[in-house]
Amino acid sequence: MAYFDSKGVQIYFEEHGIGEPVVLVHGFASRAEHNWGATNWFTTLAPHYRVVALDCRGHGKSGKPHDSAAYGGEIMGEDVIGLMDHLGIKRTLIMGYSMGGRIVTGLLMSHPERLRAAVLGGIGVVSATSASFSRKPIVDALLAENISGVTDQRAKEFRQFAESTGNDLKALAVCMGAARDDFTAEHIAAKQIRVPVMIVIGTKDLLVGNPTLLRDSIAGSKLVMLEGRDHLSAPGDQHYKEAVLEFFQSAPA
Repeated sequence: MAYFDSKGVQIYFEEHGIGEPVVLVHGFASRAEHNWGATNWFTTLAPHYRVVALDCRGHGKSGKPHDSAAYGGEIMGEDVIGLMDHLGIKRTLIMGYSMGGRIVTGLLMSHPERLRAAVLGGIGVVSATSASFSRKPIVDALLAENISGVTDQRAKEFRQFAESTGNDLKALAVCMGAARDDFTAEHIAAKQIRVPVMIVIGTKDLLVGNPTLLRDSIAGSKLVMLEGRDHLSAPGDQHYKEAVLEFFQSAPA
């Protein structure tokens, strides 16, 4: 097992394969092995690439601070850059799913020079005039003494998933509730992202914003819709894997 120190938090990571690097950033309440190992992404990518996957802070085998300041702003994205620095990776292909997609979106705007191409899985975006996503019901559900008392269905599903993956519920609640901006379509468009981007999402994914609006916010980006897949079933989709392999192979050096 391998770790590195990121601003006082121990971050776990694992590597598979050799070649050009691909960094993988998992979703909320998941971990590297669950998001990428159990769904056969490691075995898909490792024959072609050096695959690097971290457990985000608050998740899996990484440190789990209970202080909201440890998750605020873009610090989780800085963990990814710190991992790249630790491993001597100057530029990389990258893929994030759900929360990981949000983290990678931030990196596309703050560190574009470090990214060759990016896949944003399981996310969309809203416009500045839309109602923002409320995290409070999810935070409350994660902190509830018992899941039976959770009435909000979406929040209940988050709690069930968090319990199934064996994570620290309090750390996840602090992570979910930490102060960070929600990226709007207008904010992303204003950054004029030039890194090649592909967005992948299930046609039945109702947990996130509008993927078409996200595609339109990033010039030249590609949108792949996975027929019949929802937020939890999309990562294991074979078409998803085929699309990513083709996209990464077409990325400029």
